[in-house]
Amino acid sequence: MVLMIPLLFDLSGRKVLIFGGGRVGERKARLFSRYGDVEVVSRGFTPYLEEMADRGEIRLRRADLADDTIDLHRLMRDAFIVIPATDNETINSRIIEVAERSGVLVNRTDDIPGDVIVPSIIKRGDITVSISTGGISPAMSKLLRERLENEITELDAKMVRLQQRLRGILKKSIPDQRERESILWRVLRDREIWDLLSEDEERALKLALEKIR
Repeated sequence: MVLMIPLLFDLSGRKVLIFGGGRVGERKARLFSRYGDVEVVSRGFTPYLEEMADRGEIRLRRADLADDTIDLHRLMRDAFIVIPATDNETINSRIIEVAERSGVLVNRTDDIPGDVIVPSIIKRGDITVSISTGGISPAMSKLLRERLENEITELDAKMVRLQQRLRGILKKSIPDQRERESILWRVLRDREIWDLLSEDEERALKLALEKIR
């Protein structure tokens, strides 16, 4: 089993290069275009990829990937992540080989884990929860996500915002980090603050400040 570390990456301004303009390439483009600079290389593209390009969400580059003379190394020169998503295993293998030689991270679309695995994700405001089985069972990852989606709510996201504001206030008046941490935990465990937070964030903040002073 490959030992992988879960990380959060800032992909803004980083190039994600997808090879293949079919259904799989489209799915990857839909995901990564929310976070990074996506370019799709293929001989043809799905209608939705064309629409995404028209809206300026991604870039398309027409190329026949079956042509052995195509310079894959040049195409990958400024890429951060490469995604081989064609329907041809031989072409995908060649893309992976060049990416590995070029030191570019690979997100594979088959059953073999690459350098990058996209987990199942739960997003609530500033909260991001990622679930992965290391590519062994994507279905199990989705099942666990479905279970947790009911546990992590928008109220939790509101508490994150309240904690952020409290931290800013406390840093100005309490120099000791451990004392600040203790206060923030008291707020997290206070049921009255949680109940008020579901109704009004400003009133919840006011109540929290009253309780910690």
